[in-house]
Amino acid sequence: QVQLVESGGGLVQAGGSLRLSCTTSGGTFSSYAVGWFRRAPGKEREFVSTISWGGRVTHYADSVKGRFTISRDNAKNTVYLQMNTLKPEDTAVYYCAASSSGLVPIVEYGYNYWGQGTQVTVSS
Repeated sequence: QVQLVESGGGLVQAGGSLRLSCTTSGGTFSSYAVGWFRRAPGKEREFVSTISWGGRVTHYADSVKGRFTISRDNAKNTVYLQMNTLKPEDTAVYYCAASSSGLVPIVEYGYNYWGQGTQVTVSS
């Protein structure tokens, strides 16, 4: 059973930075694409970023491109999301998800394992 645990969320002022971590256990982490999604209050969960199993392929939502960077350390079974120049509209619960499909999905149904989420709040 694959388990994912997010950490690193918190409260930050606009313009600040946070780094989220997604640590996994079980399964073969190095073979999974891992993505980040977020759900803002009153909104649907949306795609943020994803990274391929080897780290060579990454995708970003337009809303975070140039501000967020995804990376992974397969030796630590961990994927990171570095978030810079944060805006109040980035406030959301952030979820990481793993895909064993062999693809690098940018949609929720491409992922079969999910974490519980971590809250990110950006104050203006």
